Amino acid sequence: MSKTTQAPKALRGVGNFIDDRFHLAKTGEKNLRKVFPNHWSFMLGEIALYSFIILLVTGVFLTLWFKPSMLEVVYDGSYERLQGVPMSEAFASTLHIDFDVRGGFLVRQIHHWAALIFVASLVVHMLRVFFTGAFRKPREINWLIGVAIFSLAMVEGLFGYSLPDDLPSGMGVRILQGVMLAIPLVGSYISMFLFGGEFPGEDIITRLYMLHVLLLPAILLALIVAHFMILWHQKHTQYPGQGRTDKTVVGTPMFPAFAVKAGGFFFFTFAVIAGLSAFVQINPIHLFGPFSPTSITSGLQPDWYMGFMEGSLRIFPNSLDFTIPIGQGYPIVTAVLVPGLGVMGLLFGALAAWPFIEQWITGDKRAHNVADRPRNAPTRTALGVGGIVFYGVLWLAGSNDILSETFSIELYVTTYIFRVLIFVGPVLGYIIAKRICLGLQRRDRETLEHGYESGIIQQLPSGEFIEVHKESSAETTHVLESKPVITSTALEEPETDDNGVENPNTRKGMGRFRRALAHWYTKDNVSFDGVEAHTGHHLHHGAENKDH
Repeated sequence: MSKTTQAPKALRGVGNFIDDRFHLAKTGEKNLRKVFPNHWSFMLGEIALYSFIILLVTGVFLTLWFKPSMLEVVYDGSYERLQGVPMSEAFASTLHIDFDVRGGFLVRQIHHWAALIFVASLVVHMLRVFFTGAFRKPREINWLIGVAIFSLAMVEGLFGYSLPDDLPSGMGVRILQGVMLAIPLVGSYISMFLFGGEFPGEDIITRLYMLHVLLLPAILLALIVAHFMILWHQKHTQYPGQGRTDKTVVGTPMFPAFAVKAGGFFFFTFAVIAGLSAFVQINPIHLFGPFSPTSITSGLQPDWYMGFMEGSLRIFPNSLDFTIPIGQGYPIVTAVLVPGLGVMGLLFGALAAWPFIEQWITGDKRAHNVADRPRNAPTRTALGVGGIVFYGVLWLAGSNDILSETFSIELYVTTYIFRVLIFVGPVLGYIIAKRICLGLQRRDRETLEHGYESGIIQQLPSGEFIEVHKESSAETTHVLESKPVITSTALEEPETDDNGVENPNTRKGMGRFRRALAHWYTKDNVSFDGVEAHTGHHLHHGAENKDH
């Protein structure tokens, strides 16, 4: 015999007090019953959120001792190897955190590792959203917010990396200044304002500090809150399966199951970051020493998320620079401007524009709450793989000096190799990924039509040996049958009317361009029309398992 248990009297009193004033009982009960789909890939966004929380907490700790000043002092702290060395207060205070504040070095390591994992989880999370088509209507706004979070996270990481004023961070700031100077007309003014004069100036650390701890975190926090509010209102996308439709969500309720799982996952994320910070040293500024404009070191690499910009700067040829004949001549340094700003603009611009480009090509303005399997959108998947290859080539090019030394290849040879790969690599990635997607579609159609190979060999009365094919599970059958038909309204419009008059939409240049894009986007897709699910009541010869 069971009996109903009530909440403690004190909690009931607090609950009644709040509900009498704000009437939140029904709203809270509804939200606590909200269902979240179960899939491991949905945790990627949670890792980004938890890493951001860890960044905020550890950042507050570090601000208690960090001094954002470029005032020169002579170090007399605990680290003997740098005692008596002139350095900025920023570098000296960072050494003080590492060697004199209890737990300071561990907290700074946690902060740095959390920043790296934050950006990494954002990247993988956005790839998951892109490849599954979760950016489509009604989630375009949330996708744009995600792109903004990603771009600001990279800038925030760059500014935080520069604050200790050690040798690697100083070299990064120097590159930043070079990119600013390449901006036509206003570049020198921006540089003078930010640095407070000629490089390195006296104000850069102070201004980066204000941006790093005040402005950018506030914007990121606001965007993350908006992102989750929209997600909460629109509900989460889900993968195809039994009972899952654009209007029905299958998963775990918010309370208690999902809340407990999310809480445990937060502590697991924190444990991994703390473990990395304790056993894998990163950014040991005491080994690099303070920054000096006259010093440089070999083998320097930025944090991984800025590696693509480093690579684009290294391989872009300077032969494309030109001078505008104004006065004594105004130089346009394309070798810095294009790879420093153009590549980043191309990356974030393409990400932001793609939901609207795809919608324009296909004419699909329906609401999508069930995600695509990447194989079922082969052109989109192939474009994504091409973009990853493009990014990866630039990222590897950022370490061409290390690759040259490691593999005993001339430095300029590696540069020319990467200049070729930056064009050939994405094309090969696109072709290979699309062929793989189409091959997986054909296998899915065969599985749906003929079942799966059981591994059981039987001999027919005629003496022939065959393999028995068994019926797929109901869940698998539903997933395979849910493959969407990829089409475009541009291809459905007739080129001429009944009187043979050409359609104005197809006659115009933009209409023809859209029609060509629609054909490119939808062609080669494997059709499942007329395919009936295998019932498992008859045998199929292996030679009959061909595409029909």
